[in-house]
Amino acid sequence: MLTASEYSNHSRQNQPVTGPAELNLPRVLWILSSTLEKLVSRNKKLVDELNQELDKLNNGSVRLGKSLNLFHGVRAPGISIPKYLERIYKYTNCSPSCFVVGYVYIDMLTHKHPDSLVLSLNVHRLLVTSVMAASKMLDDE
Repeated sequence: MLTASEYSNHSRQNQPVTGPAELNLPRVLWILSSTLEKLVSRNKKLVDELNQELDKLNNGSVRLGKSLNLFHGVRAPGISIPKYLERIYKYTNCSPSCFVVGYVYIDMLTHKHPDSLVLSLNVHRLLVTSVMAASKMLDDE
């Protein structure tokens, strides 16, 4: 049986260790990707719990987390958020400030429409759209 410290070390060994240096990301993009991953994880738990409660009440006729239907994919992409940000950064030559402004756009959207949740089905499309809009605002000459 593993002790608490061995268990935490054991679980870390099974997870791939990727940091900003391995992904060639500026630190600000690494922080944004970490924040978005936590947001998506929190929203997934929230949607699952609330949908279970709604299923009990009305036989599933109303589902939560579907407010951003335009951005929803059929399934979540196979690429992680940090890898996706790395690809956008590498191939678009956008400045890191575009990514920060893009995150602010996503945040503004979720505040304007509180029933809109950032989920694994829409986070990649929201990212690329918001970064593109931010680059038009900041980097175009």
